[in-house]
Amino acid sequence: MTEHTHSVAIVGGGVGGLALALHLHQRGVDCDVFEAVAEVRELGVGITLLPHAMRELAVLGLQPALEAAGIENLESAFFNRHGQFIYSELRGRHAGYPVPEIGIHRGKLHKILFDAAVQRLGTERIHTGHRFVGVTQSDAGVSLQFTDPQGHNLPPVSSRVVVAADGVNSAVRRIFYPDEKVVFTGINTWRGVTRFAPILSGKTYMRIGSIETGKMVIYPIVDQIDEQGRQLVNWMAEIRREGLTQNDWNRAGRVEDVLPLFKDWKFDWLDVPELIANAESILEYPMVDKDPIPQWTFGRVTLLGDAAHPMYPRGSNGSAQALVDARTLADELAATAPGEDPLQALHRYEAVRRPLTSKVVLTNRSTPPDFINIKVDELTQGQPFRHIDDVISQAELRKISDDYKKIAGFSLEALKP
Repeated sequence: MTEHTHSVAIVGGGVGGLALALHLHQRGVDCDVFEAVAEVRELGVGITLLPHAMRELAVLGLQPALEAAGIENLESAFFNRHGQFIYSELRGRHAGYPVPEIGIHRGKLHKILFDAAVQRLGTERIHTGHRFVGVTQSDAGVSLQFTDPQGHNLPPVSSRVVVAADGVNSAVRRIFYPDEKVVFTGINTWRGVTRFAPILSGKTYMRIGSIETGKMVIYPIVDQIDEQGRQLVNWMAEIRREGLTQNDWNRAGRVEDVLPLFKDWKFDWLDVPELIANAESILEYPMVDKDPIPQWTFGRVTLLGDAAHPMYPRGSNGSAQALVDARTLADELAATAPGEDPLQALHRYEAVRRPLTSKVVLTNRSTPPDFINIKVDELTQGQPFRHIDDVISQAELRKISDDYKKIAGFSLEALKP
């Protein structure tokens, strides 16, 4: 088979890679996507599409499909591990943003993006069963090597530039940073989905407790899942422990590993042990990220999304930052004049995005969105309080929330049309 030359080769057909393909297609830039798995299936658990993520997806014409497939969040609410109310705020359109904040099954989000890419770019542009194994560069372009799911070599692919959107364990990034390790600080996580009666408003994103003594993030992702009116409720449990070994990736988690950590969490508004015990599925993950790196672009190859800036899965920011990366890079590539080498577009994209995402990575470590819970735990030594106003004012808590939004890029001012 002969080698085909593409303008842009995207390695990885996840959220960032597919969004980039859709943006490039929208701008008339030729591109192909190469995804390792042979068949794209609806995997994973829940994800929250924050306003800056929804803005990017709305520009791609995907907002109606996403709203239909998920649940629009009304509010975000914070509680201590005794179930006592700390703080709440309206979210998305309810808070004056031009777009909603949506809780959705990650697999459904991926499928909506994948189906749109196949429909708009054509099946011949979306190549599944292509596992990246190597790249060679010349003055004229790049040659990519792939294997099929059985490990056989596929014909090489030529391209002007390559975008690595192949996730936190990026094989492309490993070429340039071969000795790099993920950063694990003793926090493990379990994620589950459970059929459950609506909690609070039925549209509430909840953070309960903090990582030192156990933390739960809970929100609904599918409404009216059965005739009893239950929802599919997504939950994520986290705890930091000294000497803890790192959880495997995407391994099936066990109820008996999670349940003892939260066995006493029975509140008048939620029975957490019941939520965990009745999970349809549980996955376990380590809470890891990587230190910000000094360079994303190596000749004709650049990094995007988790391949560029793996961050703690806190505040739903990984996917949002990947979506902003995709639009920024598409704009720079589209601004390349006919006949001009697209090489400089990669450097312009990196100059914009690398400093901003590095700051988000470090903020997710130091003062994540649940810093509100951490702060209250510190002030109360983890003990129950009479009323939150005795501990800290609502104005101070709102400032913590607003400061995070500014750094992450979704303050109300930043997203006003």
